Amino acid sequence: MYAVIDVETTGLRTSWHDRVIEMSVVQLDSSGRVQDEWCSLVNPDRDLGPQHIHGISAAEVRRAPSFDQLASQVTDLLKGRVMVAHNLAFDAMFVASEFRHLGVNVPVGSDLGLCTMRLAPHFLPSAGRSLVDCRRAAGLPDHRAHSALHDARAAAELFSHYLQLTGTPPPWGSVVDQAATLRWPALYFGAAVPVQRRSPEEREPHFLTRLVDRLPRQHEPRADAYLDLLDQALLDRHISAIEADGLVAAADAIGLYRADVQILHQRYLAGLASAALADRVVTPAEHKDLDSVAALLGLPATAVNRALEAARPSERPVWQLASDDLVVFTGTMDPLREQWEARASAAGLRVGDNVTKKTRLLVAADPDSMSGKAKKARQYGIPIVHPAAFRSMQETLLPA
Repeated sequence: MYAVIDVETTGLRTSWHDRVIEMSVVQLDSSGRVQDEWCSLVNPDRDLGPQHIHGISAAEVRRAPSFDQLASQVTDLLKGRVMVAHNLAFDAMFVASEFRHLGVNVPVGSDLGLCTMRLAPHFLPSAGRSLVDCRRAAGLPDHRAHSALHDARAAAELFSHYLQLTGTPPPWGSVVDQAATLRWPALYFGAAVPVQRRSPEEREPHFLTRLVDRLPRQHEPRADAYLDLLDQALLDRHISAIEADGLVAAADAIGLYRADVQILHQRYLAGLASAALADRVVTPAEHKDLDSVAALLGLPATAVNRALEAARPSERPVWQLASDDLVVFTGTMDPLREQWEARASAAGLRVGDNVTKKTRLLVAADPDSMSGKAKKARQYGIPIVHPAAFRSMQETLLPA
């Protein structure tokens, strides 16, 4: 039914010859139970990029098969299944690129699968965009990041949590039906035994990495996809010329203009400043790190102090509901929409017929709905959640 994937790569940009160096696939059934898992290092026949982040050594990769030797296995693992990933746009781009190197086009793309980062606002309204923060919001334990197998397992657990919330049938039934009809080429480039990395030692995450894990979403899929790439580029506190070009290319491919990117950089720094102030103390070393991020983002030297001055720990979580908030419902629901509206009213919420700028939340049977209400909610930046998430939010309703 589902194939949850993760890839580790030499960089961010396929057009600059960046390649996959590790790939993992976790297969799930319709209920989210693990059926099988597969992982292998991939020899990219080039340098490995930021090794201190992904932790893969050249000695390990030398004994690994190349992608062409694994392509038949990857095809068998993916065909007929819905591809799922956390930031699917990134992972799908690299998987499709690896097949193109073999002269093969495969039905892989961000519009042909499901993204746990993009689905998070519908099921975990209070979570940030990182896999770590989404898992915490779902009550799942932290995992070891930057290992394809561990990240794929972590994304699979998160997606299973979504499946448990949404019930049967899930609102993405059309994506499941489409996956069964997609035509995959019959491939045989040779067979190879998958090679897994040595168990890496646990590394203390850097201050910036810890902040990135807690950054909020932008509630706009294009912006979140770009900022997730920016997270990866900044993990080594350095943006190389190639990475910068890759970010520009990614922004262009996503449909972001220069002004959009400048605004996102300002918001990104503001998010880091707010996260740094969560314990109400910013050490000189932490301030220096924020200064370096501002410089890498092309922001003025005064930007960090301004961001820190503006940042205040919020007394109310961004998407936590309070009595007298205005909520709107859309779509065919089970129980009926009228019952959901009655429950909301009984809890002290106001129920509206149409989405306006005063609407706090839109509850949709299908969070990807293209209804007029959903379009207006996206226009106004109003979160759209699944009824299961709304039920959880009702349980923690704040007083007005």
